[in-house]
Amino acid sequence: MQPLTHDPFLNGNIVLKQPRNGYRFSIDAVVLAHRVRPLCDETILDLGTGCGVIPLILGFRHAHVRLVGVEIQRDLADLARQNVADNGLTDRIHIVATDMRRLTPADVGGPVDVVVANPPYRKLASGRINPEPQRAVARHELKVDLPQVLQSARRMLKPSGRFFVIYPSGRAVDLIAGMRSAGLEPKTLMTVHSRVSSPARLVTIMGVKGGRPGLEVDPPLHLYDDNGSIAAGVQAMLAS
Repeated sequence: MQPLTHDPFLNGNIVLKQPRNGYRFSIDAVVLAHRVRPLCDETILDLGTGCGVIPLILGFRHAHVRLVGVEIQRDLADLARQNVADNGLTDRIHIVATDMRRLTPADVGGPVDVVVANPPYRKLASGRINPEPQRAVARHELKVDLPQVLQSARRMLKPSGRFFVIYPSGRAVDLIAGMRSAGLEPKTLMTVHSRVSSPARLVTIMGVKGGRPGLEVDPPLHLYDDNGSIAAGVQAMLAS
């Protein structure tokens, strides 16, 4: 394992160990976790959990949910387990080191209520692959592509279960079409912009397994004020 950093967030309530030069979580994970509003006693599955940041955020915020993180890279899965233990959440967060394409409900105690995913977004033929292996797998469709992520989510969800995803806006059509094809009907959408005057760079979508058509578009999220400061709404996400 390469050298690690120790990064406090959520007002220091969570301390996350991350590779100094490998895969590191971004604001995408924070925004995605903020979109999830679980009910009491629900089970949430994070596909491609990396160092475990999304289960840790949700576990801290929601005391009465069970969480499972799945990660194909064993060194990151080991790090996620360490992060879970260090933050005192081993009783509610379980990390599985496996390929999501092989995952079955039996592997996590049955179908889940919620699936979240921040999938790789670069197609293999769409530019130079990142030379750092962890970042390459996280960003490029080397181990799993979008249709496979969506099929994994559908397979793991209960009927009417919810799927939350964040993805580049430039591939929003691929995402929406793929979700509908996989039986994960898009129900709410939010665009994410760097600034008020900037075009969207990300979309977050919530879909329902077997849901009826009908999409609501929420107000956009702006990450920065016009003066370059982190927007108040994003500061709140990072604080608690």
